[in-house]
Amino acid sequence: MGSIRKQTIISSLLVYFGFFIGAINIFFYTKIGTQHGVFTAEQFGLTRIFFDYAQNMYAFSSLGVIPIIYKFYPYYKDNLAVHEIDLMSWAMVTALFGFLLILIAGFYFEPLFVNQFSVRSKLIVDYYYWMFPFAMGMLFFSVIEGFCWGIQKTVISNFLKETGLRIFTLGLILLFYFKIISFDLFIKIFAFLYLAIFFILAIYLYQTRRLHFPFKLSRVTKKFKKKILAMQALIFGGTLIASIAATVDSFIIAKFMGLGVVAVFGLAQYAANLVQVPQRSIQSISAGVLSRAWKDKNLIEIERIYKRSCINLLLISLFIFGNLWLNVYQGLQVLNIQKEYEGGMAVIFILGIVRIIDAGTGLNNMVINTSTYWRFDFYSGVILLALRLPLTYFLIKNYGIIGSAFAELAAFGLYNFIRFEFLRRKFNMQPFNAKTVYAIFLAVGIYAFSYLLGRELSGWTGILVRTISFSTLFSCSIFYWKITPDAAQIFVQIQERFKKSNFIH
Repeated sequence: MGSIRKQTIISSLLVYFGFFIGAINIFFYTKIGTQHGVFTAEQFGLTRIFFDYAQNMYAFSSLGVIPIIYKFYPYYKDNLAVHEIDLMSWAMVTALFGFLLILIAGFYFEPLFVNQFSVRSKLIVDYYYWMFPFAMGMLFFSVIEGFCWGIQKTVISNFLKETGLRIFTLGLILLFYFKIISFDLFIKIFAFLYLAIFFILAIYLYQTRRLHFPFKLSRVTKKFKKKILAMQALIFGGTLIASIAATVDSFIIAKFMGLGVVAVFGLAQYAANLVQVPQRSIQSISAGVLSRAWKDKNLIEIERIYKRSCINLLLISLFIFGNLWLNVYQGLQVLNIQKEYEGGMAVIFILGIVRIIDAGTGLNNMVINTSTYWRFDFYSGVILLALRLPLTYFLIKNYGIIGSAFAELAAFGLYNFIRFEFLRRKFNMQPFNAKTVYAIFLAVGIYAFSYLLGRELSGWTGILVRTISFSTLFSCSIFYWKITPDAAQIFVQIQERFKKSNFIH
């Protein structure tokens, strides 16, 4: 777990720096107007639709190839020289073929798309074709990112995806803000941002001699091609289901309520997604480790990673969400954010609970995906989509964006429970214990104390007091009560480094 812990900490810090840049982007997207260029809620909503539409196009066009990369890479590595590994060659060919299919479908179904969104969300229709290069960049980057997971070199890919992309976006936003470019040009350049970070990552891997594209069919590919194709077919279905389930909200909101409300929902999602950053980091880092452990039939190591991930991610998610919910309302006020975005407060709370549930159940998805029981990912995904789609449609239509949040809570709560039960019954892996309960009660109690301590304080003073109070008390409680073994190990490492530093100086 030490290697995973170290890379998770580094990746999470880089990703949080990216979220800090993202917060600056959100500030410029949503701030009240001045003499500078100002984004309307509809324009900000369009950028969110770009991501969600591209996510679905990428899920279709990847044809399930990305998990194949990190699942089978250990077999290629153990049997072939680096320059003979043809896994990425066929992965990129598959992705390119899939994207061509999506491109053809996009032209064919354009009239249907226009009919759905032309009334309340006309900007989507105006920039429909510019979503395709954005999707192509997301697809190619995701393929090469999967390769980084396989070779356990995730820091650079995480940095580019979570930080580099946002830095490039910030540059574009500032060009628009200072009226150097129009919104039309902003969107057209925005459409190529993912392609930019794809080329940067590809050049880095090529120059470090990790990336090769041989087109001679290797003996490993010949040996495993039937298993690869069978796995790919089901993963394709699972990937589609997961993508649609994750992005369906924005399209239904855009259809019934317009892009302005999509922007409000997008800000709420962004805030809630802060809770999920460490989970995203540890997922990418653990993919290669778990694949290797399954190959070696090391169930003890798999169970250890699974248990540690549950308690560690629960603690981190409670820490982040506690600070977020203590300060989010006053944060919107001190940053002079447009009033309409305050309509997403309840959504932030509910989605935050969803993210805590998802984090608290640990790496259940990666444990299943990298095992020989990866078919279960598809079956559980079918259940998720069967519940998510009708529930989201009905609740948004009748209750607005709060309905979407409740639909997500119900669907993902059941989804994670099914995965938890599968691992418990199949492998007797049960990651929860009394310390799980202690962690939740500690977070609630310290939250209440910090809220009462700072409730009369406003502005930045109140934010600082509540943040310092909650962060200090919760962190100290984790160490004092030894809720996770990783906390003690980190503390020992810090002590050792401090002693060495004193000895040297």
